[in-house]
Amino acid sequence: MKEVVFLDRNSKKWIEFENLLADESHNDPDSIANLYIQLTDDLSYAQTFYPNSSTTEYLNQLSVSVHQQIYKNQKAQKGKFKQFWTTDLPLILFQTRKQLLYSLLIFLTAALLGVVSTINDQSFVRAILGDNYVNMTIDNIKKGDPMAVYKQEGQTEMFLGITINNIKVSFMAFVFGILTAFGSGYILFNNGIMLGSFTYFFVENGLFWESTRVIWIHGTLEISAIIISGAAGIVMGNSIVFPGTLPRKTSMQIGVRKGIKIVIGIIPMFIVAGFLEGYVTRHTEMPMWLSWIIIICSLLFVIWYFIVNPKTTYQKLSNS
Repeated sequence: MKEVVFLDRNSKKWIEFENLLADESHNDPDSIANLYIQLTDDLSYAQTFYPNSSTTEYLNQLSVSVHQQIYKNQKAQKGKFKQFWTTDLPLILFQTRKQLLYSLLIFLTAALLGVVSTINDQSFVRAILGDNYVNMTIDNIKKGDPMAVYKQEGQTEMFLGITINNIKVSFMAFVFGILTAFGSGYILFNNGIMLGSFTYFFVENGLFWESTRVIWIHGTLEISAIIISGAAGIVMGNSIVFPGTLPRKTSMQIGVRKGIKIVIGIIPMFIVAGFLEGYVTRHTEMPMWLSWIIIICSLLFVIWYFIVNPKTTYQKLSNS
């Protein structure tokens, strides 16, 4: 539509937003969140169709004001913890859904490349996983217990070690975003290559279903969390490279805050994944139906909370 029509349809709404911001006594988290969503939608539209206009600059400034209102330092409020998981994080996940898709595509592409490389070069899996791991697994296969690697350490030690390592990988995938999206993409690519090579190694030994139903007990949450942390890094990287009409420093601050909140949001997933790997995965003799229930429930949770729920939360606030 023409810019004058866009102004005519929305100017009254923007004035009401300014009045709402000015009257701090009536500001509540839900109202501000709803305001921010509508403004970012309008700003996105203006940036697309009127990139150099005063309208875009005005919406940009107004959006920054709302952002500062949301994220400025304030005393802890009752229900703040619940609000983070039910409103704040889902909204951020909705706003960064494209970055999540990019992260997933990078990881899947790398995993496929890992499979293809292993098929065409038998030594590739050793280069990726290491001779010690491959030789140990081959010995375990000969002994009739291919998943024995998950039984070597004590349960608590394994749980703590794996959880800490997973959080470290997640943190790296996010922090490498400071090197732009290519930094986080590098971490995603490495982990995807490793998963693809690892998976085909078991396929080659006729253990695809056996390895799948054991490894993905913890792997569903673990791999999902790595992909999501990669998305957080891409969010930060894009905020540096593509600030839009925002000052680069402001854009980076927004990107960093969003990324940190996403990473905080997946820490419980790593804890649960570490618990499953330390205490549950080792029981390779458990009924197959129980393994698949854990895997399917984990997958459904990831799809609901990180894909379906953000859209539902956004629509609910937009219509309120």
